[in-house]
Amino acid sequence: MDDGFAEYVRERHGRLRRVGYLLTGDWGTAEDLVQTALAKAWAAWRRIEGDPDPYVYRILTNTHASWWRRRWRGEVPTGELPETAQGDFAGEVGERDALWAAIGALSERQRAVVVLHYFEELTLAQCAGVLGCSLGTVKTQLTRALRRLRVHPEMRLTEAGL
Repeated sequence: MDDGFAEYVRERHGRLRRVGYLLTGDWGTAEDLVQTALAKAWAAWRRIEGDPDPYVYRILTNTHASWWRRRWRGEVPTGELPETAQGDFAGEVGERDALWAAIGALSERQRAVVVLHYFEELTLAQCAGVLGCSLGTVKTQLTRALRRLRVHPEMRLTEAGL
């Protein structure tokens, strides 16, 4: 009855989860995002013709965008106080966190284009198909994203070797 859906999930779940993480910055939220996207894809699975990846990526990015608009992203109550800092760990986080901070500062559409193009290695035309916009829009969003990344303060510290 699943017409290859279970096989698709087995093969692609890890990659979809990674894309979810790159979009959200949190593994738990990424897993929720992937599960929601796969549930939506399953409902439409019989209507998908050809390669299902663009359809599933589009569900993933659209679902993330709708969550971003709806969710309050403030403080989260916890039963335990966070641990106090034991030392300066700035050297350990370095470039990865600087890059993530810079990517996190991009708009949702710009971040989606960067993630799909550079991390998922989709062509710009494939990105346009996934995001449901024109190739020109993808090129514009990518150009603006790269421009913002070049001047982001976190990226300047990384380039300076600090």
